Amino acid sequence: MKVLVIGKGGREHALVWKLAQSPRVERVFCAPGNAGTAEDGVNVDIEPTEFDKLVRFAVREGIGLTVVGPEEPLALGIVDFFQKHGLRIFGPTKAAAELESSKVFAKELMHWADIPTADFRVFDHPDPARRYIETRDYPLVVKADGLAGGKGAIVCSTTEEALAAVEHIMVREAFGPAGRRVVIEKRLEGQEVSILAFVSGRAIVPLPPTQDHKAAFDGDQGPNTGGMGAYCPAPIVTPDLMREIETTILVPTVHALKRWRRTFCGVLYAGLMLTNQGPRVLEFNVRFGDPECQPLLMRLKTDLAELLTAAADETLESFAEDRLDWDPRPALCVVLASKGYPGAYQKGRAILGLDVAARLPDVKVFHAGTRRVEGRIVTDGGRVLGVTALGNDLADAKKRAYEAVSRIEFGGMFFRRDIGDKAIALSAPAPPTPQDRSST
Repeated sequence: MKVLVIGKGGREHALVWKLAQSPRVERVFCAPGNAGTAEDGVNVDIEPTEFDKLVRFAVREGIGLTVVGPEEPLALGIVDFFQKHGLRIFGPTKAAAELESSKVFAKELMHWADIPTADFRVFDHPDPARRYIETRDYPLVVKADGLAGGKGAIVCSTTEEALAAVEHIMVREAFGPAGRRVVIEKRLEGQEVSILAFVSGRAIVPLPPTQDHKAAFDGDQGPNTGGMGAYCPAPIVTPDLMREIETTILVPTVHALKRWRRTFCGVLYAGLMLTNQGPRVLEFNVRFGDPECQPLLMRLKTDLAELLTAAADETLESFAEDRLDWDPRPALCVVLASKGYPGAYQKGRAILGLDVAARLPDVKVFHAGTRRVEGRIVTDGGRVLGVTALGNDLADAKKRAYEAVSRIEFGGMFFRRDIGDKAIALSAPAPPTPQDRSST
């Protein structure tokens, strides 16, 4: 079988790399891809939103399965378009993808289905939004309704910051049409986790919990990004908590979508805040997270092509959760970004040390914003690389990943140095009490 992966980021490189390992797969194409996908597959010079060209390519090449990476083509209806032409594709329809493409829709569905989330209000004009903010006596989050590349949620600590967020989104139109409506919700406190599941109809196969790091700088400081690193599994999510999440969030969401005639097929991603009152949904995505996909696929031993084909063919029931085979070792991904990201940044900086890093054991360097120019690999995005490693424990995975990071350099490179620290601290033995010390 030939497979086509759509997209050009780190998630898509991970998908190409893992799909190419399947004995069922003859060849993996990536449209448009990057310098890394060109090494593990074959790049095709077609953009993710050029549906006609993608369909013609799939028919000409005899593509047996298409896998959609990014959210934009899903929101625009690529799955509907491919299915109309009789082509097998993994991902949700345009109607089901509204769970990610509209924060308002997602909030209304959660309210209707009694899925735990923060209290919220929706506004389509800045004046009533401002008046509402000024009446709140707790911190808020202001979110653009539409797609904003992972940067549309502004977490605020003060009234002034929330008012500035409304100005940024609705008046200055920082995210264009995506900010014509905003959701303003109560800011939740706790640790964030990402719960992903393969879904096809009523079948739900949860994946191990992961934890992303959204803020640009160490200590969760700085602006939100698309993600600066992730690890899997996240030990803060115990088996009991995972069962609670499945029962109170995943199952009701899938059933509600079906009741609303938006039957879901693809990856359902629930971004959660673990509060003192229990897990609460911050957002839904309808595809693999980036960078969560990288450590997940580093650990997955089950044939990914078989899994995705079963989901697309609505036979996912045959893959019970305990049938998935995982490497018992944890994996950790560190994103190397261009100075200025998530704002403006330079492109075309030569990347050095990739070969050296790639030779380290249990390490894979996934390309995100890269391209090859005259035999050199150069930067071509805000997030450039996702350096991912397996380890005997999370501390070991972190050590291996950062060792690989130390071998790589490019102009303006920056990265967080604390990926995984929360989980490592959680699993560390408790310090001795005064009584313990006196008895030694």
